[in-house]
Amino acid sequence: MASAPEIVIVGGGIGGLAAAAFLHQAGLPAVVYEQAAELREVGAGLVVAPNAARLLRQLSVLDRFARRAVRLDIGWEFRRWQDGTVLSAEDLAGACERLYGEHTYTAHRADLLDAISSVVPASAIQLGRRCTGLAIRGSRPVLQFEDGQIAEADVVIGADGTHSVVRDALAGRTPATYSGLCAFRSLIPADRAPSFARRPAQTLWIGPGHHLVHYPVCAGSLVNLVAFAPAAEDTPESWTATATTAEFLAEFEGWDRRLASLIRAGGTPGRWALLDRAPLPRWSDGSVTLLGDAAHPMFPFFAQGAAQAIEDAAVLARCLADDLSNPARALHRYETLRITRTSRLQQVSHARSDINHLPDGPQQRARDRSLAEADPLVANGWIYGHDPWAGLTGPGAARTTAG
Repeated sequence: MASAPEIVIVGGGIGGLAAAAFLHQAGLPAVVYEQAAELREVGAGLVVAPNAARLLRQLSVLDRFARRAVRLDIGWEFRRWQDGTVLSAEDLAGACERLYGEHTYTAHRADLLDAISSVVPASAIQLGRRCTGLAIRGSRPVLQFEDGQIAEADVVIGADGTHSVVRDALAGRTPATYSGLCAFRSLIPADRAPSFARRPAQTLWIGPGHHLVHYPVCAGSLVNLVAFAPAAEDTPESWTATATTAEFLAEFEGWDRRLASLIRAGGTPGRWALLDRAPLPRWSDGSVTLLGDAAHPMFPFFAQGAAQAIEDAAVLARCLADDLSNPARALHRYETLRITRTSRLQQVSHARSDINHLPDGPQQRARDRSLAEADPLVANGWIYGHDPWAGLTGPGAARTTAG
């Protein structure tokens, strides 16, 4: 058997640590270089659908994650902007596990990161290492860091997010475009949140040019609130940028008055621009590849960004484990298995903003009728029931089949 390649991962977010976790599980040590001085996940809430939950179970971290997450009883609860009329709602408690083998959860990003990092050796994570460039020396990729140090490896995995240095080295520096949308976000202590927002439900209020989402996180102690509205060109793209409560309220003036009480309870909101990138035609070059947002950043309207990074990580680890003698071939196989699915999710997530933001009128009424008749849990089976191991053969295939 060929010896294990030397693998480095740029980026210690959810995707990068998931890659390290699956690689270590497969017996392939990997080193994670993270630019932050401490391992933490900025941001707020996310949804962990069954396709991601199955992979967390495979990593033996689902139970740890579930202690801090919230298991949803209701999902896809669409409400009309003006008066909160329920347009549709999905019974997740009764159907999700039966259909897809796991429940759907909501969580704070930090709790998901904590669960995944618990199975990555601490010695495999190097903090305070900001990657500034990538070059090829002979046949080996070489990472350059802000402090002047370098690191060579047999395989480099770029999991360094939307502003990926590794992607720029592979595909050329192409700036993202502004989508015309921005997001407001708040985390609200449950004892300050209205009762309608504390339920184990993922609720989406949809209306002209805007929509607003809320659900509980952190074992129900907090409510995650995120809302989408038109953005000016100068809206910053940063998890740490803020707006004022008055600006947030102004975007939803005239909406159901219950939302104003929810917005006020959140205090000073964050606000950032949503950047747009077209799907890449390729992710890999030789022994360098991309993963997660570095490869396929997507709008959050199908709540699959973190899930797709975890799927990437699982498939990438299997491809490398199955072909130790030829890492470049393994990375090409990984890309081939993943790129069609993630490109499709990028596209449908992008299109969802237009559907959610229809002005009142004939198209909106047709959309509302469609929501009332739809079963999104079944209709999106291609997302939630996906078998990431399809197309893979070799040792472990039967052992790792999702379901």
